[in-house]
Amino acid sequence: MAFTEVNQIKGDNQKYRLSPEIKKYSLRDVGFMETKTGKFELERSLDPNSPYNQGFKFKMTVEADLKKFKMATLTANGMREVDVHKGKDVDTHLEQLNFILDNLIERQIIEKA
Repeated sequence: MAFTEVNQIKGDNQKYRLSPEIKKYSLRDVGFMETKTGKFELERSLDPNSPYNQGFKFKMTVEADLKKFKMATLTANGMREVDVHKGKDVDTHLEQLNFILDNLIERQIIEKA
């Protein structure tokens, strides 16, 4: 998946873009880790019972210049993008995903496009 200015989660109609108010320290406050290349990455489990269970996860990466990003819901090993709107435990996965996205919106990291 390529870095773009507007992204959406597979199976969701809502699109998101980076907030014009985004700051590097805000990314760190939320839990983003800076890579060796200067990009910021966030990975969160979509299992509300344990962050260590092997289930779906949300991953978001922001370029070092804070202009473009990518985000996706992935399998536990991170190799394949999945649609959390289908399958078993849809309600719990969506609740956790929406909690993560709402937190990113509240912290002015992303906004609805």
